[in-house]
Amino acid sequence: MTAEAPIATLPLSPPVDADLNGAPSSSAVIDPPQSGDAIAEAPIPEEALAATDAPLVSPEADAVRAALDAFLSHASMNPIGAGDWGAAKTAIQAFYTARGFAPVWTSEGALSPAGARVLDRLRKADEDGLSIGRMPLPKESWTPASATDVAEADIAISAAVVAYAEEASGARLAPRRLSALLDLEPAVVDPGKALAAVAAADDPGEALRSVNPAQPGYARLRDELAKLRAEALSAASVPPGPTLRLGMSDPRVALIRSRLGIDAEPLSSPELYDTRVAAAVATFQRSAGLPVSGAFTPATHAALDGGAKAGEAAIIANMEMWRWQPHEPEPTRIEINIPDFMLSYYRDGELGVHERTIVGKPETPTAIFSNAVRYLLVNPAWRVPDSIINKEFLPKLAEDPDYLTKHGFEVTMVGDRMVVKQPPGAANALGRILFMFPNDHAIYLHDTPARGLFAGAFRAFSHGCIRLEAPFKLAELLFNGDARYSAQRLEAMIGGQERTIPLPQPVPIHIVYFTRFADEDGELQRREDLYGLAKIVAGTLSRISQD
Repeated sequence: MTAEAPIATLPLSPPVDADLNGAPSSSAVIDPPQSGDAIAEAPIPEEALAATDAPLVSPEADAVRAALDAFLSHASMNPIGAGDWGAAKTAIQAFYTARGFAPVWTSEGALSPAGARVLDRLRKADEDGLSIGRMPLPKESWTPASATDVAEADIAISAAVVAYAEEASGARLAPRRLSALLDLEPAVVDPGKALAAVAAADDPGEALRSVNPAQPGYARLRDELAKLRAEALSAASVPPGPTLRLGMSDPRVALIRSRLGIDAEPLSSPELYDTRVAAAVATFQRSAGLPVSGAFTPATHAALDGGAKAGEAAIIANMEMWRWQPHEPEPTRIEINIPDFMLSYYRDGELGVHERTIVGKPETPTAIFSNAVRYLLVNPAWRVPDSIINKEFLPKLAEDPDYLTKHGFEVTMVGDRMVVKQPPGAANALGRILFMFPNDHAIYLHDTPARGLFAGAFRAFSHGCIRLEAPFKLAELLFNGDARYSAQRLEAMIGGQERTIPLPQPVPIHIVYFTRFADEDGELQRREDLYGLAKIVAGTLSRISQD
């Protein structure tokens, strides 16, 4: 790794393959490289480990050794949440030992230029929603009184660099501990490699900042966080009151205009609730996930004036969930954002498809994980999962023993286990085409005969699988222009037996969960926390910051 390279670069491992509930089998998914693995394999830059102009033994080194011993003895606080702070302290000890206890961030009794740059980034950690403010960093007016002060500052900065790097790469939370739905493993940086790489960088502050996700979605949320905080500082509070509607006059309207950035209509009073105010309020209601009426209701007031802290917490929670994704987006990939009910397909970095989906109901939610689409099934047969057989089919069979055969299902017994299969056909729950990425959750992308459900804004109706509005368009793009598999030719295969068609190469797929995101126009979008995951993340981050 070069000094200027990002610390964290690549994605999480997809789940281990499993053929669940009779799902079609496939070869094992190959794990993509992990950023932590890359750091572990990279050599520590020599310039980070050695101060070539420093004597092997010096009063300065003795002071650093003593400060390090004190830090290791007394630094019991874990600043990185679910991360292993014990391993981080061991890495810091090994780093300084390898350097002969030469200081890293100080020189001649003061901060070095590198120390000043990295300290500036550490002080701005809150811009990325990080919580290292509890670390005992030197103050702006820091004036060391002794060699001990200087050495302690050097150790403190190194400890904060490690805490920042681990937090920025996802060490604060362990997704699987938060919810069984979050089948993700953040690629947390190796603490020793991170410290060495930052110390060796030409601009250590920028090297440290680069540990945060390089995903555009993360960067846009970071910008929204800064904007929200700036607005909260400058905004005048709108007092509570009755609902305001078109044509009404009220002193609060002038404050609403100021908050939403709109002027009065020509020849009208600033206190008049005119068409421009109503339209701006309606736009805000839509972005806030409220009923869109254009009237300034108590709920709208709460979202606008009383929701700044909640809005900030929601944005930071979504920024944290970006830390569980690949550090940088793959140029060709599929992303499905569950709360937005939308799929996006990118090829060579360009958006090729943005289509509606139907996702799992809150009682049968879609798991959040990464994998790779490997093949398609045309005319798929549905091998009904045991969970659906037990929860839905058995009660119906108790009322009518012929229920399944009447509805076209094939039933066989394998020992004591009932196996239920719906053969290919127009009524098949999977529709006419299925996108396979074998996984532990038995979740796939597929067509559906229930086309009318795509018309609604709320589209959480499935048992967990993801239904597609335009599956044949997506399928055509996955074959990279191969005329044999155009949408028309794939549709011509409909009817008859199940047919397996391998993709020319696996396509990464990321099922994600973002309730806050900026759209292509840079407007912050808010979506319902369908499964309550964003609330869990925000609450856990709040508790960590208060510990």
